[in-house]
Amino acid sequence: MTNSRRPQPTLSDETNPQSGFTLLEILVVLAILALLIGLVAPAALRQLGGARVSVAKQSISRLGSVLDLYKLDVGSYPTTEEGLAALIRKPSDAQNWNGPYLKDSAEPKDAWNHPYSYQAPSSREGHEYDLCSAGAHGNGSASPGQPGAICNP
Repeated sequence: MTNSRRPQPTLSDETNPQSGFTLLEILVVLAILALLIGLVAPAALRQLGGARVSVAKQSISRLGSVLDLYKLDVGSYPTTEEGLAALIRKPSDAQNWNGPYLKDSAEPKDAWNHPYSYQAPSSREGHEYDLCSAGAHGNGSASPGQPGAICNP
């Protein structure tokens, strides 16, 4: 039988000034972390901005499909005055309205939480309506051709 007793730590081992990290080591780690954050954060923010543009384009396309369903039921797109609210609440002059066409009871908002700009008839040739997002810096009053505006194709 062997003696497998471990030596008990002494008081001097617990208060050894050599244990732990030095201030210099901690500062080096913090500097490395700061460099990584400085390099990664701008790229991540660029990706986030691009993702919102993609979401806005997809939402406009989806709302376009909903507007097409509205036209199939009613016979025409909502007027500018009726706006996208016609997809949620029946306009007074709409016959054969089979809505609501959107699940949410509030008018849709873009990826930046701004209201969409809707105009019917369209100001563009070959389009029946204009549905636009003002983008990241917009206030909701977007129109086709406006810088930063994202509109139905």
